[in-house]
Amino acid sequence: MSARNPAFIEALRHLLAGEVRADEPLARYSTYRIGGPATVILPADVDDVCAALLLASREGIPWLALGLGSNVLLPDEGLDALVIRLGRGLDAIRGAGSTWRMGAGLPAPLAARKTAEAGFGGLHKMVGVPGTVGGGVYMNAGCHGAQWSDVVRRVTVAEESGEVRDIPAKDIPFRYRWSGLERRVVLEAEGELREEDPAHLSAEGAELFRWRQEGTPFNQPCCGSVFKNPGGDRTAGQLIEAAALKGAREWAAEVSLMHANYIVNTGGATAADVRRLIERVRTTVRNRFSVELETEVKIIGERGEYAGS
Repeated sequence: MSARNPAFIEALRHLLAGEVRADEPLARYSTYRIGGPATVILPADVDDVCAALLLASREGIPWLALGLGSNVLLPDEGLDALVIRLGRGLDAIRGAGSTWRMGAGLPAPLAARKTAEAGFGGLHKMVGVPGTVGGGVYMNAGCHGAQWSDVVRRVTVAEESGEVRDIPAKDIPFRYRWSGLERRVVLEAEGELREEDPAHLSAEGAELFRWRQEGTPFNQPCCGSVFKNPGGDRTAGQLIEAAALKGAREWAAEVSLMHANYIVNTGGATAADVRRLIERVRTTVRNRFSVELETEVKIIGERGEYAGS
């Protein structure tokens, strides 16, 4: 069955407390502002997520979980997959001493600010990361020398069967920009933070946020960093800049003049434009420096699968 099948959509509406949207433009859910139509659910709670996964599994329908839509490039043709958009209803945050539990739909910058204001450090460096807790844990996102695996102690996930499980961090094979949590939906993360002076944390967070605003093009539609840093003495951005690719364009997709590891949508760019520019950058860097750049952005195929690396 197709995720666009009216019978499937009606079954979702019967099951879920949250909203079900048919033929919803995915560009609304992408920081790139790119993506065609799909069946999208806005779950009201964990039960909605589990019920949707179980129904999709029974009907053989693929699915894709989205938070704020950063770090993904969605297809121009849209998706024949169920999109589970995690946000309100899954965005609670609560602390008990140094232990904090955060819903997957909570924006990472908000988690960073709230924990810092309470006098707990460890997440405050995430103040400029344009994603959610769930997405951050799922890809082990990070910046300024910090990453989610530094603080995560337990992750609550929903399996494709709809079963909810708690997974201790020691059983999660975290590595650079990867968690090994494929085919699961992150519902909540428990983190162990450290007590620090709130004024110091707020000041450091404000400085990092200022650097983020001045050094990255978040005033334009983009996905965040396009490529993973390859190791060695130069970052992906430094290699791309050294290859004289700042300002390179494929139609309305452009390598940012502000930061070379960002490709921005200057207005009306398509996923095909971005993919062409990604391949042009990779080929040029490979030919100039014998370095193979691996994408950090997840390129999504028509059935919700990861279609690039």
